[in-house]
Amino acid sequence: MNAKRRLERRFNVGRWIRRAVAHLVLMSGSVIMLFPFYWMLSTSLKTQAEAQALPPTLWPTSMQWRNFAEVFATVPMARYLLNSFLIAVLVTIGTLVTSSLAAHAFARIEFPGRNVIFGVFLATMMIPFEVILIPDFILMHRLGWYNTYAALIVPWCSSAFAIFLLRQTFMTIPFELFEASLLDGCSHLRYLVSVALPLAVPALVTVGIVSFLGSWNSLLWPLVVTDIPELRPVQVGLAYFSTEAGTKYHLAAAAATVSILPIVLLYLVAQRQFVEGIARTGLKT
Repeated sequence: MNAKRRLERRFNVGRWIRRAVAHLVLMSGSVIMLFPFYWMLSTSLKTQAEAQALPPTLWPTSMQWRNFAEVFATVPMARYLLNSFLIAVLVTIGTLVTSSLAAHAFARIEFPGRNVIFGVFLATMMIPFEVILIPDFILMHRLGWYNTYAALIVPWCSSAFAIFLLRQTFMTIPFELFEASLLDGCSHLRYLVSVALPLAVPALVTVGIVSFLGSWNSLLWPLVVTDIPELRPVQVGLAYFSTEAGTKYHLAAAAATVSILPIVLLYLVAQRQFVEGIARTGLKT
C-alpha cells in the first residue's frame, strides 16, 4: 500500500511539473506575441525624442495623449477610417456571397472537370499579387473604374481561400441532408441558404474575418488605383508618417493604435467561431 501511494505521489508530482512547464511555455509565448502591441502603445504616448532615444524606454516618462489629436489633425484619419470600414464591409459581404455559391458547386454539384477546376482555383493562391498587378490596373482603367470605390471593392469580392474553406466545410455536412432537401423540392439555392449556411456559421465567420482583415490592411492596391485622399483607406494614412525625410515614430504608432482597434474588437467578438471554423476544414476532403 505504501509503495502504491509513493508511486501515485510521484506521478502527481510529475504531472504537476509537466503542467507547470506547459503553462510557462504558453505564458512566454503570450508575452512574446503581446510585446509588439505593448511597444506600439507605449511609443504612441511618447515624444519623438523619447521614441528615438537609446537605450529605449519601456514606458513614456510623460503621457503624450495629444499625439492622437495630432494624427487626426495631420491627415484626414477619420475619412480614411470610414473608407476602410466601408470597403472592408462590402468586400466581406461580396466574398461571403460569391464564395458560398462556388463552394456549394464544388461540394455538391456534379459536373465535368469539377476537381480539375477546383485544383486550378487552389493553384491561383500561389500566384503573387504583384504578378497580376499591372493587368488588373489596365482592366480597371479600361472599365473606367480608376478613382472609384468599385476598383477598391469589386476585384476582391472573390477568394480562392474562402472557396476552399467553405467547400471543405460543406463536405462535412451529411450528404443525406442534401438528398432529403432535393426530395422535398428544395432548389440548390434554397438548400444552401436554409441548410448549408446555418450549419457552416464558424467557417463563414472565419472567411468574414480573413476577408475583412485583408481588405483593412490593403495598401499597394489603393495606391495604384486611386490618387485622391477622399477614396484612400487608413493604411495610406499610416504611410504618411514615414517619408524620405524620416519617420515620425510617435505619430506613426498613434495612428497604428487607432487603426487596429476595430480589428482587435472584431477578433475578440468572433474568436471562438474563427478557431472552430479553421479546425473543421480538415475533417473531410
